[in-house]
Amino acid sequence: MTGLVLKLAPGERLLINGAVIENGDRRCRISIKTPNASILRLKDAIHPDDVATPVARVCYDAQLLLSGDADPAQGQRDLLRGIEQLVQVFDDPESRETLGAAAEDVIAGNVYRALRQLRSLMPREARIFAQIT
Repeated sequence: MTGLVLKLAPGERLLINGAVIENGDRRCRISIKTPNASILRLKDAIHPDDVATPVARVCYDAQLLLSGDADPAQGQRDLLRGIEQLVQVFDDPESRETLGAAAEDVIAGNVYRALRQLRSLMPREARIFAQIT
């Protein structure tokens, strides 16, 4: 059985099914074998006050789903709706490919992977906002 493999730095924290886990003094590799476990690296977590852009909002929706703070069915619908809205804004092929992959990951139940895909759009979004102002 395959699963999610996390490589943790010393002292790194993550949330697994509502419990905060902290790595010890050495790097480690953890294999999560349980399907549909709610997992979120706390270094990747977005604080609600920092949700100021469309991509951050969609990432936050993914985070709520991962942390177990959103109803799975409704959270998945909200996340897919948010991705569809981003498709309307990002018109370059690379961004659309990233958004398509994120949507496929959400549909397949790989929300963590979708979050990683979505976070990769944040620098591009920042460049777009910088051009506008």
